[in-house]
Amino acid sequence: MNAIPAAANAGSFHNVPTPPASEQPATSVEPWLPSAAQAGNGHAGNGNGDTGHGGAGKGNGHAAYRPVDAAVNGGRRPTISVVVPALNEQENIAWVLERMPAAVDEVVLVDGYSVDRTVQRARAARPDIVVVAQNAHGKGEALRAGFAAASSDIVVMIDADGSMDPAELYRFVMPLTMGYDFVKGSRFLAGGGSTDLTPLRRLGNRVLVGIANALFLIHFTDLCYGYCSFRRECLSALAPTACGFEIESELAVHAVKASLRIAEVPSTELPRRYGMSNLHAFRDGQRVLRTLIREWISRRPRPVVDPIDPRALYGWLTKAGTETEYAVREPAMRGVTT
Repeated sequence: MNAIPAAANAGSFHNVPTPPASEQPATSVEPWLPSAAQAGNGHAGNGNGDTGHGGAGKGNGHAAYRPVDAAVNGGRRPTISVVVPALNEQENIAWVLERMPAAVDEVVLVDGYSVDRTVQRARAARPDIVVVAQNAHGKGEALRAGFAAASSDIVVMIDADGSMDPAELYRFVMPLTMGYDFVKGSRFLAGGGSTDLTPLRRLGNRVLVGIANALFLIHFTDLCYGYCSFRRECLSALAPTACGFEIESELAVHAVKASLRIAEVPSTELPRRYGMSNLHAFRDGQRVLRTLIREWISRRPRPVVDPIDPRALYGWLTKAGTETEYAVREPAMRGVTT
């Protein structure tokens, strides 16, 4: 099975203009988002032609052409949710939200109990934003909470630090409207790149990509990069369970194991705009490696066990209006740190 570089399938995208590089907020619905009538004319491959998984004329047996508009929406364009996990990103979040294309129907901000003004600035930049709190620590838990809250046909995940450009969103939406199930960004396809990748991270990613390709007989060009999208109907097949940054690799591997139709698209990683990254190359690389080995050995889905944050517990109690019944002291709960 191969991940198909969507750029190589240029026949599907030759009429799609690239959004301008301006940092001004988008003001109109993007022309690149097809209507139901337009979606039926794509040529993203049907599992039997030369763009199918597994080589020319072979396909993967699960790649029937299914434009999301016609298959799911009964004549309307697919709706789009963007999930943004954030922890103390007050200096970056407005830049990300203001560059969000107008075609986006819903933005879900997953707040990791930020102690700065991340949530307030997010609401100022996009008043209709949906804010949810994650129940435990880690990017994986944040994304699972965001996926559960997303209500659109298409779900895109993007970071809050400005390292992923929302202007590239069309690259992650268009393949899904042309029959793909899961789209992952690649910094190593033609048209992609990174101005933030250190030599150590580049080497680690190359090694992990090689291991993933060997174990799962796939041909990824990138692995540890979190700009991805998928049809929401495929969430149960993707079955995310990871707690940390390794969720990015886990989603890709689960897509392979579920025989979903996968595309890679070029993407450019930018330096985070302000602040320090929460990424730790050695620790997170080890977690990705363990994830790859576990997924190769086991064919059964791993159960999810979340270590619930005490602040989440108190939030549930408050929402239920039963904090007095349990005699919980609010100041004590507010002061809890883990």
